[in-house]
Amino acid sequence: MRAAAVYGTLGSLILTGLTGLPSASALERGAEERGVALAAYEAAADGIDFGDCPASEGLPAPIECGTVSVPLDYAHPHGRHIRLTVSRARATGDEDEWQGAIVFNPGGPGGNGMFYPLVGRLPAYRNVAEVYDLVGYAPRGVGRSAPLSCTDPATFAKGPTPAPEHPSAAYKKKQIAKARAYARGCARRNGSDLRHFTSLNNARDLDVLRAALGERKLTYVGASYGTYFGALYASLFPTHVRRMVFDSVVNPDPRKIWYGNNLDQSMSFERRFDDWRRWVARHHAVYHLGRTERQVLESYEKVNHRLEQHPAGGVVGPAQMQGAMLKAGYTDSHWARNAEALSAYLRGDDQPLVAIAAPGLAGARAAENENAVYTTVECNDAVWPRSWQRWNRDNDRLARRAPFETWSNAFMNLPCAFWKGPRQRPVDLHVGRGSGLPPTLLLAAERDAATPYRGALELQRRLAGSALVTERGAGTHGIAGGPNACVNRYLERYLLTGEVPARRAYCAPRAEPRATTT
Repeated sequence: MRAAAVYGTLGSLILTGLTGLPSASALERGAEERGVALAAYEAAADGIDFGDCPASEGLPAPIECGTVSVPLDYAHPHGRHIRLTVSRARATGDEDEWQGAIVFNPGGPGGNGMFYPLVGRLPAYRNVAEVYDLVGYAPRGVGRSAPLSCTDPATFAKGPTPAPEHPSAAYKKKQIAKARAYARGCARRNGSDLRHFTSLNNARDLDVLRAALGERKLTYVGASYGTYFGALYASLFPTHVRRMVFDSVVNPDPRKIWYGNNLDQSMSFERRFDDWRRWVARHHAVYHLGRTERQVLESYEKVNHRLEQHPAGGVVGPAQMQGAMLKAGYTDSHWARNAEALSAYLRGDDQPLVAIAAPGLAGARAAENENAVYTTVECNDAVWPRSWQRWNRDNDRLARRAPFETWSNAFMNLPCAFWKGPRQRPVDLHVGRGSGLPPTLLLAAERDAATPYRGALELQRRLAGSALVTERGAGTHGIAGGPNACVNRYLERYLLTGEVPARRAYCAPRAEPRATTT
């Protein structure tokens, strides 16, 4: 879509006309551009009929809910439509200070942003909530928005399961078969619709939502994966942007989407696992897991070995424990409870570990749906390696340096090696100063594992006029509205006034978590 972003439909057709008839892909891109414009026009006329939220959303009044209709396929805007669920909390301040709506996406792919209006109750968002409507939504495929499913939710999150850091050939063979079956399940359950669940269509949906809200220009906050399709939106619709915040930035380099980004992520999670072990070692007097990083690792491995033989509560095996430990890589707010769970387990009490790691039957459907959307979007977005030899070589090599998450991450994404249907080449997005895009704000933590810091540097290079605020020495994923007052001041100033700092600004890290026990 690069030509479309820079030149528009007319320019694209002129350029292709210079070398003969337009290609099929160029014609399709032009049709999609026209489809977005038509869908946005109709959405602006229809608006959103907000009312009480369904009980299933768990959103109390005065938050209100509605839906917006978007084409499944933007090349055929008069064809089948799907409805995206939307939530809204009205601005709490005076009407003459109102600045419109902020639309939020929490990431994923597969994250559900319907909760977003609730953040207005947090102190860090009080001033923003006074002047903005806070709007969340469930992207296509997520929650009640034409939900995707690839397997039976009841079996998706079942435990216990193993999580070998250096899997055997026999184990890998089982995972290959599992990945093939999962890819087949996605295709069988969703049919030809599946190909339309992409990051580009998420960006197009965002423009239709903007129009349905009555917003001439979009104010948007995207976290994690929300930064990627937010950046696609900026490249497709630069003149439709009012303000944009990119929090914890995905590396948009097309060579990284998505296979390379997952390899980088596994390396970064190893560093965050190191950070956690060093913190635990400093608090040996509390947790008794070891006085050194190495001793803490030995305690972790001891728990892992015991779980292989005797799963905690009958449901928590090594994979479930690794999943719980992974959360400590996303946010240090999990550090203390994870350390306490391991400590208690080694003292003979498995209940704290069961509490943080057991698969939840109540959330199985949502978890399976999120994974289905994640897999579908990432597999559709890019041309993944189809050779198992490539996957095996790359991940074996990486696992020697970063065993904590490498193979779990690889097996999670392996269905993309067997994905059926057309896949696209990622957009090589660049938005120049003459595009009409206003200044945007990027937020990043230096030791973020899920979206390594160099992704923020890369996106800043690709978005003219963008400013980057860095939380030094920290690794929590998603820093907007958190405990760092410095970060929040930059965020609030930008949302309230449009002012960005100099090209780079830095904040001291948040305080480390306290070592506590229950």
